[in-house]
Amino acid sequence: MSKVKELTKDAAVYGISSVLSRFITFLLVPFYTHVISPDDYGIVNTTYAYIAFLNIVFLYGMDSAYLKYASLKKENERDDVFSSPFLLVLFSSLIITALMLWGNNYVAQFMEAPADKTIITKYIALILFFDALSVIPFAQLRLIRKARRFALIRTINIIINVALNIILIRSYKMGVEAVFISNLAASVATLLMLLPDIMANLKFRIDAPVLKNMLKFGLPCLPAGLASIVVQVIDRPILQALTNKNIVGIYGASYKLGIFMMLFVSMFQYAWQPFFLNNAKEKNAKEIFARVLTWFVFAGGVVLVFLSLFIDLIVKFPVAHISLIGKAYWSGLPIIPIILLGYLFNGIYINFTAGIFIGEKTKYLPYITGAGAVVNVAVNYTLIPVWGMTGAALATLASYLIMAALLFFVTQRFYKINYEYGKLGGIFLAITIIATAFYSFDSLNIGCRAGLLLLYFILLIAFNVINKQEFISITAIFLRKKPAV
Repeated sequence: MSKVKELTKDAAVYGISSVLSRFITFLLVPFYTHVISPDDYGIVNTTYAYIAFLNIVFLYGMDSAYLKYASLKKENERDDVFSSPFLLVLFSSLIITALMLWGNNYVAQFMEAPADKTIITKYIALILFFDALSVIPFAQLRLIRKARRFALIRTINIIINVALNIILIRSYKMGVEAVFISNLAASVATLLMLLPDIMANLKFRIDAPVLKNMLKFGLPCLPAGLASIVVQVIDRPILQALTNKNIVGIYGASYKLGIFMMLFVSMFQYAWQPFFLNNAKEKNAKEIFARVLTWFVFAGGVVLVFLSLFIDLIVKFPVAHISLIGKAYWSGLPIIPIILLGYLFNGIYINFTAGIFIGEKTKYLPYITGAGAVVNVAVNYTLIPVWGMTGAALATLASYLIMAALLFFVTQRFYKINYEYGKLGGIFLAITIIATAFYSFDSLNIGCRAGLLLLYFILLIAFNVINKQEFISITAIFLRKKPAV
């Protein structure tokens, strides 16, 4: 329980900052959908899909390699482990950024940027550069459990980004360029805030043996990361190719409404990786990891069921005669439960990565994420012509599901964990029953939806997913009290 409490405490700090920062960012969705056309919003979504790909290229797994090898060192021995990957990323980022700026017109054509907006790709190159230099310092803060400083910097980044978006678009009547100018300013400010941490850990030398081991560990993360990003964002370019920018804009806005599950998964991910690396040698590590998965799926299931039941009512509810997103985007609301379920399986996949990292078997990651990417592309091209944006959402769900399944089977071969399969099965059975009941009716009032939510918890108790003692223990963690024995 003390180890789970440690994980929960860090996850809570990351979670609060993520919820705050992501919520502030989320405020841009109703803002965009009321001031930007679906076509222009489609440009923003497609461009950020390319940014996600390039982020992986700029880092080529050095952030994961840093966390792995720094966790094996004592705190006063981590300078070389920090300096070597940081200096390498700095050098390589300078080269890639210079090439992007020099070949700006070619980059703009590749990204299908409108002829009058090629300046956007210059902003993208600079955003990628400053973001790349911030990643390893952020990883260092996570490793030494400075979650509050991590959270503060991330939150300030978001506030700067959102404030500039509103000022530039509202006051200066700028178009989509304002989105990228704001992002660039926030990225520069973030790196400046991280400079004290960088200078405190940086030595201007590269330890070749250390770097060699880190590259051996990290480079397989490059194709794995690219394939993972394919799963996350390739649906936008394919959807645009098979439909139009209007549909992409609607799809992107609805996809954003999966933010609450994404926040839940993100707060877990930030705390999970340093947690399992630091606790891998504990005598009962595997039992701890098994229990963590059960509680993660339990909590994620609650988020999934609640949002699936009520999200359309929340979105359409007017506040000062303004809905959460513009009416022109409401046709995308049915995809939200699919996106939420996809994020839940992504969280399960993240949980299974413990075995890969502890066993230093990252060589399997490209095959697993590659399979997910192939499934994603295949399902997109198969289902989008039939079901439109719903097909794109199902493609995302299918790829996260196959990735989680494959990673489970691979890691069980060399790092076997006896998960609580009965409880996990009970959770998914309860979700299936509630989904079947919900979709059996064309519409349900708020009372019926609340009844289904109550039924979900009754089913969890009936299936022995939770019991009184576990409920007391979980509550004690969040209240920071020692549970009674």
